[in-house]
Amino acid sequence: MSGLIGKKVGMTSIFDENGKNVPCTVIEAGPCVVTQVRTEEVDGYSALQLGFDDKAEKRANKPEMGHYKKAGTSPKRKVIEFRDYEGEYKLGDSIGADLFVEGEFVDVVGTSKGKGFQGVVKRHGFAGVGQATHGQHNRLRAPGSIGAASYPARVFKGMRMAGRMGGDRVTVQNLKILKVVPEKNLIVVKGCVPGHKNAYVTIEK
Repeated sequence: MSGLIGKKVGMTSIFDENGKNVPCTVIEAGPCVVTQVRTEEVDGYSALQLGFDDKAEKRANKPEMGHYKKAGTSPKRKVIEFRDYEGEYKLGDSIGADLFVEGEFVDVVGTSKGKGFQGVVKRHGFAGVGQATHGQHNRLRAPGSIGAASYPARVFKGMRMAGRMGGDRVTVQNLKILKVVPEKNLIVVKGCVPGHKNAYVTIEK
C-alpha cells in the first residue's frame, strides 16, 4: 500500500465551495527517502522502506550509517516499511507530497496523546452513579460495583476501571485530502488525526 511518513503541523479550518467552515489538519508529508527495497526473491515479500526527518550523524551508530550510506542519504529519525508499494522506486529516490491528489481518501496512523491516570468517567464514558442531592457527597464519578462478593469472589478480566489513558496506536480511516501544497510538502486533510503537534504519523492511500 502506497503512503508516506509525515509530521503533524497542527489544526486549522478552511471554507469549502459551499461556504461551510471545515476543521482540518495540516500534515508535512515527506520528503521521504527510499532507504531499502524489499523483494520477493530476497526477502519473501515486496516492500519499500522509507526514512523521514534528518538526524545528526553523531546520533547514529555504525550499522545505521552503513545502511544510509548505501542509499546515499543522511541518517533518519523515522523509518517505516510500506508493503506492496505502487510504482517503481530505487535506493535513494525521494517521494514527496505530490504522491497524493486533492479529493482522494487516506488513512492516518499515529500515537494518541497520553492523558496519564484517569477515572472511569473520562476513560470509559461512565455516566457516574446517582444524583448530587439526598446527602450524597463524594460518589458522583465513582465506578460502582466491580463484582459480587461470595460468588464469583473475584473481579473478571477486562473490567473497565480507572487507569492510564492515551498513548495508543490509533488509525483514523477515510480522511479526505482537501489541499496539497507540493512545493512545501504539505497536505491538508479533513478532520483530526491522533497525536500532538510535531508527532510522526503515517499516511496511507
